[in-house]
Amino acid sequence: MTAWGQLVAIVFLIVFLHVPLGNYMAAVYTARTHWRAERVIYRLVGIQADGTQRWSRYLSALLAFSAVSVVLLYAILLLQVHLPEPWGHKGMTPALAFNTAISFTTNTSWQNYPGELTLGHVGLVAGLGVQAFLSAAVGMCVAVVLIRGLARYQSLEIGNFWVDLVRTVVRILVPLSVVVTIILIAAGVVQNFQGVQQVSTLAGGSQSILGGPVAAWESIKLMSGDGGGAFNASSAHPFENPSPLANVVEIVAMLLIPVALLRMFGVMVGDRKQGWALFAVVTALFVLATAAIIATTSIPHGTVVHAVGGPVEGTETRFGVPGSAIFGQVATATSDGAGNSAYDSFTSLGGGVLIMNMMLGEVAPGGAGSGLYALVVVVLLATFLGGLMVGTTPEFLRRRLHARHMKLVSLYVLVLPSVVLIGTAAAMAMPGQRAAMLNAGPHGLSEVLYAFTSSAANNGSVFAGFSGNTTWFNVALGIAMILGRFLPIIFVLALAGTFAAQRPGVITAGTLRTHTPTFIVLVVVNSLLMLGLEYLPSLVLGPVADAVL
Repeated sequence: MTAWGQLVAIVFLIVFLHVPLGNYMAAVYTARTHWRAERVIYRLVGIQADGTQRWSRYLSALLAFSAVSVVLLYAILLLQVHLPEPWGHKGMTPALAFNTAISFTTNTSWQNYPGELTLGHVGLVAGLGVQAFLSAAVGMCVAVVLIRGLARYQSLEIGNFWVDLVRTVVRILVPLSVVVTIILIAAGVVQNFQGVQQVSTLAGGSQSILGGPVAAWESIKLMSGDGGGAFNASSAHPFENPSPLANVVEIVAMLLIPVALLRMFGVMVGDRKQGWALFAVVTALFVLATAAIIATTSIPHGTVVHAVGGPVEGTETRFGVPGSAIFGQVATATSDGAGNSAYDSFTSLGGGVLIMNMMLGEVAPGGAGSGLYALVVVVLLATFLGGLMVGTTPEFLRRRLHARHMKLVSLYVLVLPSVVLIGTAAAMAMPGQRAAMLNAGPHGLSEVLYAFTSSAANNGSVFAGFSGNTTWFNVALGIAMILGRFLPIIFVLALAGTFAAQRPGVITAGTLRTHTPTFIVLVVVNSLLMLGLEYLPSLVLGPVADAVL
């Protein structure tokens, strides 16, 4: 299957599958009854399933749950050294365990370690695997709360965090992961609990081959936006991604939930045109970025590069340059962070497109839940600007945008660039930390910029030339993950609570229509302008300078 054949198959499957899945997810979050399995969980944990919470209580429950998750995962990662291999490997320091625990709890999947040499089966399944489900569910819960805030009127209650969390895992993530796991096993992805096996090679030597529950991990890591590889090569490893068919399945898995959430949005707010408008915004941004990355990785200068059809260094030959570029585009646009090639080996401008995908806030379509609420924030900002331009009171879904709303939106917008730029500046100002860069000059700056952008945007992909397994970077990137994850969640839940308490507005002839082609263009242009205003100097000093020098 050629790269272009893969692209056609991916587009067809996403367009075909996201509508029924989005309708199903809307039914899950609006259902009034509980499954028997869910009631058992509620009784065991002591949850009042029919109780509801204000946004502040919802936030407290979410933060407490995430804090406990970090502590438990940290303990698992440190204690696994006492298990026999392959159940546990030795070698994760307290600083590295701190970084990894935060990484997977925040749905980032930043990995400062080679997976097959550091994590045993228990750490992968009971540690990272559990958090892949739970961290994705947390993001989806926040997105659902924002939708409820826009759909309800004069209400202080926005739902029950524990009920939303359980339903997300039991009714959505677990069934989907089972289906995808079965498909991946059929496509040749490894699934076992074996340790290291010594095999004889054709040349007469020996080679160590490690098995593991790879297919089961691969399915949830892709759908959840977690993206961490069971092996150091991630989805470039033939045990994780053995064929072009498996490559298509993995890309579809990364896109499916974020795109289906757009459909769910339209259904739950009672205006499916709004859902299609968000879909159009996401499509426009995704197509622009895909065209840019394919062009920058397939049509660079150089006789040798032209002769082989693109810069093939770091590219998996099973997928080729376009296939690697498409996977990289999806991985950075969806907050997943997986890789079927070495992103550090992309052309300078190609790597720059990957960075910009994350700097956009990963709204095209973004992560599981995080992409939707980030996109809605961008739409609210565009609505405010559009209202100013046409001289009307800014309104979105019969909600008037007041000063409180725009303060929260502004704070949300400022989080990512503040964390990224301050973190990058601090690292570049310290000679000891600059030693983590494999390359000097603009490309070295790009590596550090990529690391902080990936961490703060909760993506987890990396330029492999960057060596972040030091105490300083483990702590600094861990802090970036925390700030990039939970500060936006605080502002989004506050927005949801404020919207839910409002009275419905009245649609008049002067009301700005937020589902028209004109408004869609406004949102797209606004997103690109925000990217330029926030990051242009850093991009010029990094990827652009690297391309022209």
